[in-house]
Amino acid sequence: MQMTGKIGIKRPKIKIADKSGFCFGVKRAISLAEKTADLHKKVYTLGPIIHNPQEVERLDKQGIKTLKDAKTVKSGIIILRTHGIPLLLHEELKKKKSIEIIDATCPFVKRAQDIVKDLSGKDETIVIIGERVHPEVAALVSYGNGKCIVIENIKEAQNIKAEGDLNIVSQTTQTPENFNAIVKCLKKRYKIKVFNTICKATFDRQQSAEKLAKTVDLMIVVGGKNSGNTTRLAEICSAKTKTYHIEKADDLKKSWFKNKNIIGLTAGASTPNWIIQQVQRRIGTASKIRQVKSNK
Repeated sequence: MQMTGKIGIKRPKIKIADKSGFCFGVKRAISLAEKTADLHKKVYTLGPIIHNPQEVERLDKQGIKTLKDAKTVKSGIIILRTHGIPLLLHEELKKKKSIEIIDATCPFVKRAQDIVKDLSGKDETIVIIGERVHPEVAALVSYGNGKCIVIENIKEAQNIKAEGDLNIVSQTTQTPENFNAIVKCLKKRYKIKVFNTICKATFDRQQSAEKLAKTVDLMIVVGGKNSGNTTRLAEICSAKTKTYHIEKADDLKKSWFKNKNIIGLTAGASTPNWIIQQVQRRIGTASKIRQVKSNK
């Protein structure tokens, strides 16, 4: 435990982002997993159900095991993670009568998959703006029938080589700034059709975090280091003030808070409330630190 006791003689004030923590899609996935675990013994998720190691560990203790490879399971229930899985793998799992599938893919991710699948029937290139190695993007590409190109940033957009018109789709957790900048760049060279599939919950959290970061001396962003949406929250906040991205309360260091009067706190869409509360308590209990909502 790296941070105990008082932060300083003068009690700092903590502001909490009004939009932070679990989004609708994550709440739905966790609820499906817990309800399934209550009724069945063999319950698995294909890959981590969400990108939060501590929450995945909590679910593991309830009997919900994370699989790296579906081939290791002969029977039972497999819950598909919020980020979705590749189309071919999904189809293979559906053929196995001994395995029941519960689809916990986020509805916003599912919408993006459906759009890519529909576009795959056209003789045009599909551009997916997102992180090439992210499981959501890997799944999106699988729906494109070999017609997808992934672009992560402006530099890649400037160097893209494609023929004909472009259809543009986004990873749901992209920042509007990166998405819009890439769209603007591609528009100069190609005829494009844009499908903005950025999740509203992601957008709301980014706006809320940025607004809060402008008013504080220090931002603490809580969430999995493997979480794309949490990483982008940290990037947004870092552009406005000193920011630390942590996964859990034990990651906090007392030295960060020296001479800081106002501390901001936000969390990614896959960060459970119990971790956020632990971080709040570690910074200072409610009786020792003033807490206000970020819109005050």
